[in-house]
Order: sequence, then structure tokens, then C-alpha cells
Amino acid sequence: MIKKITAVLCLSVAMGGCTTDPYTGEMKISNTLGGAGLGTGLGAAGGYLVARATGSDEATAAAIGAGLGGLAGAGIGAYMDNQEAQLRQQLQGTGVSVTRVGDRIILNMPSNVTFPSDQSQILPGFYPTLDSVAIVLQKFDETIVNVYGHTDSQGGDGYNLSLSQQRASSVSQFLASRGVNPNRLNTQGYGESQPIADNSTEAGRARNRRVEVQISPLSTR
Repeated sequence: MIKKITAVLCLSVAMGGCTTDPYTGEMKISNTLGGAGLGTGLGAAGGYLVARATGSDEATAAAIGAGLGGLAGAGIGAYMDNQEAQLRQQLQGTGVSVTRVGDRIILNMPSNVTFPSDQSQILPGFYPTLDSVAIVLQKFDETIVNVYGHTDSQGGDGYNLSLSQQRASSVSQFLASRGVNPNRLNTQGYGESQPIADNSTEAGRARNRRVEVQISPLSTR
């Protein structure tokens, strides 16, 4: 167990000095990691370990471990209301839908406006939309951002799972490159396992090919 904890701590510290090009997916090592970066890395690793031990959300625990704040009590609803209103204003006419579910905000990004067919590099025409999302996320920084990739049922399971993860990672990396704290970001690919429409029709398959960005309050309660 000690070896596993040490490995996670080392990985977290190392990743604190990494940057990733959102267009190529290449990871580059920075030589500027100093004491502050080391402390943040250790904090995030501690949060990760707490999450694994308690079964809580890993991104939430990592954010808390990295020293981010949190919302409490009745202020959560108003905070998310304001964020939702700004996202709706920024995303009008972009093809991205905004849905509110309780305290969560879900952005549905169809693949036809986000990625070329069977690729994970973001279409340049979609950059301004993601820039707008990043601006709002930076303003409302007491939230956790889960980025989920989904595909239709065509193609093999392994291929679809990999593509969905790569697309989720591309969106997450783009947001991080625009100033969103990486400790707030979590990515997951689900392949074809979570359809929202009928895969037997082209229209249904088009709806299933998507990236969802789920924004949740970082709560201290």
C-alpha cells in the first residue's frame, strides 16, 4: 500500500510540471516546477487518495487537495443559476445545448460541430465556442468540470471507447490551455455504452456522437 501511495504522489508531482498541446495531444515537460508546484502536486495527490479511499468523486477531491475553494449552503443554487445564464448567452447559435439538472449544468456538444469524422482533433471552427466556455468556467471557478466522450454503435467496442476518451481529453486539454485549472477537470470515455437516441437511424447515431461537459458545484457541505 505504501508503494502505491508513493507512486501516486510521484505521478502527481511530475504531472504538475507537464503541459499538453490540445491540438496534437503531445505532452511536454516543463522545467519550471518549483516549490509552489510541488505543494500543489502533493495536495492534489492527497485529494486523489482520499477519493479512492472514500469512493467520492476523484476530481472533487483533487480540487480540494489542490487548495481550491468550495460553495456552501443556499448560495450554491444562485451561483449555478448565474453560471447557467452566462453559458446560455455565450452558446446561443453554436449548436451546443445547455441543460440544467439540479445543481448540475450539462453542455451537449454534437460531434458534427466539434470533430472531423472518426478523429479527435477539434475543428478549428469550434475554437471560439470552447473559448467562450472557458471564459465562463474561469469566472465561476468553484465548480468541477467532468468531460465525457460518447460514440454511436458503429465500429468495434474498443475503437469506440478509445475514440470517445480521446475526444473527451481533447476538449479537456483545450479548456486547460485557455486557463481553466486542470485540477477541476476530469475526463472519461464511454464509447457506445450510454446512447441518448436510437442507433438504428442516422439521426439517432448523430445525436449519440457527442461530448458532454457536466459542471457541478465544488461543495463544502
